[in-house]
Amino acid sequence: MSLFWRVFGLNAVVLGLATALLLWAPVTVSVPILLTEAVVLLVGMGVMLVANGALLRWGLAPLARVTALMTTVDLLRPGQRLPVSGGGEVPELIRTFNAMLERLESERAVSSARVLLAQEAERRRIAQELHDEVGQSMTAVLLVLGRAADDADGPLREELHQAQEITRGSLDEVRRLVRRLRPGVLDDLGLVSALSSLTQDFATHTGLRVVRRFDADLPALDHEGELALYRVAQESLTNAARHAGAERLEVALQCADGAVTLTVTDDGRGIEEVHEGAGIRGMRERALLIGARLDITSTVGSGTRVRLTAPLPRKQS
Repeated sequence: MSLFWRVFGLNAVVLGLATALLLWAPVTVSVPILLTEAVVLLVGMGVMLVANGALLRWGLAPLARVTALMTTVDLLRPGQRLPVSGGGEVPELIRTFNAMLERLESERAVSSARVLLAQEAERRRIAQELHDEVGQSMTAVLLVLGRAADDADGPLREELHQAQEITRGSLDEVRRLVRRLRPGVLDDLGLVSALSSLTQDFATHTGLRVVRRFDADLPALDHEGELALYRVAQESLTNAARHAGAERLEVALQCADGAVTLTVTDDGRGIEEVHEGAGIRGMRERALLIGARLDITSTVGSGTRVRLTAPLPRKQS
């Protein structure tokens, strides 16, 4: 039965019952109307409205569920579906809505993969230019300053040495940016070595204490999985340094139940509700790309925990 006929039938039942009561019940209306007759009519109208409202609420309840899901659905949290039951137009609407969600999630995953691949390619290009152009130019400046300092007198030599130190510091910063943009150690030595280098570099530049807990003999992941874990760890450390007010962080990498789990925990101020900006949305997109699950929990005064659980790649037969 279509939604139109269901609503029409419900109203017809209510109005039919009201008409039957007027026809066969010992109820009359005087002119002018008596108080008892007015009470009977008002009570009857109230009963009719309540019954009609209850029947319509029951008949249109599936639409309310669809509306509620529409207002809360997030394509970065896939798997949200409504149960389909009954017959008629409403279940068909729910099935269509679920199919639309599945299609949108698939398209979002494909588009996110393209964006992230393009982003990584651009990072590699910028890192290469920084290394080849800026890095080599600053190295040449260091050599020139060194030769000039060797031939200069005392006061000028000190100034040239200071310029050398400033240039050397800038060169180190450029190299650090290159490593952040393109983690070459990830390609050469693997995820554990890359995370160790990342946390050591982070602790050196921020002064925060970083504790590493990595399981031994972790299974190998594909390149996309390792890159997603690395970038999520990188973003989590950056957020902790900028916003958490933490003194100690713990980075753990563990394998259990057919998945590798990365956990970044800080002892900062924490927050009541996690506001998902561009950084967290980017982490969710990376999790979506490799079919992983990202959980972020935070408590006021107890810090924040970021956990990414990535499934192990299937073995090719």
